[in-house]
Amino acid sequence: MIKKTWKRLSVILLLITLLIGTFAAHEWFAQKPFMFRVFLDRSVLKVVLDSPETLTSLGFLESFGFTSHNGELNNDSPEEMDALLAQLDDLKVTLLSYDDAYLDQNEQLSKDISLYLLDFIQESKDYRYHNYPVNQLFGVQNSYPSFMASTHPINDILGADYYLSRLEKVEVKFAQNLEGLRLREQKGIIPPKFVIERVLTEMNAFVETPVEENILYTGLIERMDKLADVSKTDKERVLLAARVLIQDNVYPAYHLFIHYFSELKDKAGDDAGFWHLPNGDKAYKQALKFFTTTDLTAENIHQLGLDDVKRIQSEILSILETQGYDVSQGFTQAMETLTHQPEFYYEDSDAGRAQILRDYNTILTEINQGIDLAFAVRPEASLEVVRIPEFKEKTAPGAYYEQPALDGSRPGRFFANLYDIKATPKFGMRTLAYHEGVPGHHFQLSVAMELENMPFIRKMAPFVAYTEGWALYSEQVAWELGYQADPFDNIGRLQAELFRAVRLVVDTGIHHKRWTREEAIQYMLTHTGMPQSDVVSEIERYIVMPGQATAYKIGMMKILSLREKAKLALGEDFSLIEFHNAILKNGAMPLTILERVVDNYIMANVDKRIIQ
Repeated sequence: MIKKTWKRLSVILLLITLLIGTFAAHEWFAQKPFMFRVFLDRSVLKVVLDSPETLTSLGFLESFGFTSHNGELNNDSPEEMDALLAQLDDLKVTLLSYDDAYLDQNEQLSKDISLYLLDFIQESKDYRYHNYPVNQLFGVQNSYPSFMASTHPINDILGADYYLSRLEKVEVKFAQNLEGLRLREQKGIIPPKFVIERVLTEMNAFVETPVEENILYTGLIERMDKLADVSKTDKERVLLAARVLIQDNVYPAYHLFIHYFSELKDKAGDDAGFWHLPNGDKAYKQALKFFTTTDLTAENIHQLGLDDVKRIQSEILSILETQGYDVSQGFTQAMETLTHQPEFYYEDSDAGRAQILRDYNTILTEINQGIDLAFAVRPEASLEVVRIPEFKEKTAPGAYYEQPALDGSRPGRFFANLYDIKATPKFGMRTLAYHEGVPGHHFQLSVAMELENMPFIRKMAPFVAYTEGWALYSEQVAWELGYQADPFDNIGRLQAELFRAVRLVVDTGIHHKRWTREEAIQYMLTHTGMPQSDVVSEIERYIVMPGQATAYKIGMMKILSLREKAKLALGEDFSLIEFHNAILKNGAMPLTILERVVDNYIMANVDKRIIQ
């Protein structure tokens, strides 16, 4: 125990020395460190060091030879969350003790961003159980195998043994998550019946898969085969142990959930919105505030969506008409005609799906080579395009992004859903690649991670309106730079924007206006022209993630309005590159604080013009 404690302490001290350079090690133990940035980074590090899965994902300890966390799993118990919330309360007290008069501009920004997060967490404590942590999109039941397959490092035999350790400990992790599920049930927070049915289908399929065909085993084989320095005897030992652990530890953990949800199903109803939960209306209001970082009401957001849907549909119809399409029957019919053109789709085969991935790479290579007119900052992290694991792609979104490891050992990854070939029309691929890759998520998140002299909280802040707003804004920037010059590619861009505008309508419709799941599906089908399979999975996503879908368009609207504000103020002196620098070089933040950053950028340029 003493050896483990000193090893952990040595890691902490090494990190502090690397991060802060000249400060004394005793600052780690001080109630209030003298240096403000030390306090911020120390606070984040203390939280991260209690999360071995986060440490693995970040991938920075390995560079210093520390790897034992790779054999551990997070403590997901409700008691651990209680302890974290108490720790955050103490952090807020210390944060407020730093006098603004002694902080420079960047430190003040860090303080305001941190305080925004801590205030929100305090305000939301009463609603901490207002969520569905196990659902058809995410939860330990699919995040665990995904984490093991794509994030857990196996670069040597030690990594393989750590993999076995994490297989062995999975029952404890599932049991801890089950405690949280039972607490929610006691509070009347039970997911809709369809969510439970989807989860049961997914988990039953997982445990019914023969061990030798399970991704936890097949993925291990693939990576073990690449280890040239590992003996055949060691490989056979690891694979044998993995088979046993999957059968005797992993599958029983899933059966815990299967049994629980099978019984819970009888208590579930069909109401989809948060309004039907105890204090659900207040919980939804908090969700909107968190995801949009604004005080916009559900009614405000709903109306913004309705207005934007009308505008974007008009633009799409105008383009279709110039391309010879009959638009007299309205938007739905025109889009149905477009989406039934076979030339817009790939062959429904393994070869067709492989070609999709190659074409995504071509699109990203092209824009990477030509965006210097709009961006001076570039991420060093590389990007790869991969398929969403087949075991979960049926209920997964159309695409998502996974950021790289801090030490560069793992690239950023753009995961593409290839389950339904009709859900990947060629005219939508450019826009999706720009959103998930460059200059969207990979670009912004990697730049943030690589910022120098910036506290961790600014590199990793979870402000969805900023990050998703930037990614949606990036789609428009790519078009402005000429990368969607083909009229149909532009329709793909507008359709993606329309999709986000419709989200404003259906998210607030479901959770505020008491729409049924079926009403929301019908609205999205009618107003987007998207495939039925995509619409159903999207609506079901909004049901289990209240408010999140509103962040995209609200964030984009704010960035565009701030750009217009800067253009009007600076006139001919406006520089798109400098505007993007102001947005990107400060990391993610609430939209209210982002406006202050842009105002400072404007004033600095106005002052420069006056001096000249």
